[in-house]
Amino acid sequence: MDLFNPEFNPNTNLLPQDGTVLYYGKIMDYAKADYFFNRLMENIEWKNDEAIIFGQLITTKRKVAWYADTNFKYSYSKITKEALLWTPELLELKALTEEKTGETYNSCLLNLYHNGNEGMAWHSDAEKDLKKNGAIASLSFGAQRKFAFKHKTTKENVSLILEHGSLLVMKDQTQTHWLHRLPPTTKINKPRINLTFRTIVSQ
Repeated sequence: MDLFNPEFNPNTNLLPQDGTVLYYGKIMDYAKADYFFNRLMENIEWKNDEAIIFGQLITTKRKVAWYADTNFKYSYSKITKEALLWTPELLELKALTEEKTGETYNSCLLNLYHNGNEGMAWHSDAEKDLKKNGAIASLSFGAQRKFAFKHKTTKENVSLILEHGSLLVMKDQTQTHWLHRLPPTTKINKPRINLTFRTIVSQ
C-alpha cells in the first residue's frame, strides 16, 4: 500500500496491525529545513559506516554519525560506536521533535545519503541497547525519498514519501513485527540527511 497523499494526520496509524507509525509531514518551512540541512552537512562529524557481514568488514558509501547526552556506546551490525556530544543544532532539533511527539530521547543516529544510489536494506531497529517498544523519531532533510515497511509474517507492505523537513515516528511493537528500508533509486541525484532520535537504556 502506497501512501503518497501529502495530507497526513499525525494521529493516524499508518500500519494496519502490530505496531504504530505516525507521519507528521513537514514540521517546518522550506527555509528552516534548508538551514538545518546546510548546518548538518557542515558541522556533523560524518564518517563512512562500517558493518561486519558474513565475517567481513564492509565500508559503505553512506556516512553516519552518532550523538547523545553522554558518550554512550551503541552496537549494530557487529560494530560498536561511541557517541559524540550534542551540537547546538541537534539540541534544537531534539527539543522540537520531543515537543511534537510527546516523547523524550537521549541519542541520535544520523545518516547521510549522497544520492539515490545509496539506501538501506530491510531491517528493524531492535538492538538490545534500545528501549524496548520505545519511540524512534525520524527527521528528514534534503531529497525526498520513498520509505517502506514490510510485515515480518504477512509480508504486507506500506510505503510513503518522506519530505524535506518532515517527521515520522515508529513506536510500540513496530520493530518486533515490521522491517523497514530506504530503497535505492536512480531518479534521485541529490543528498538526503536523516536523523533518528532514540532512547538508549542498556548502559
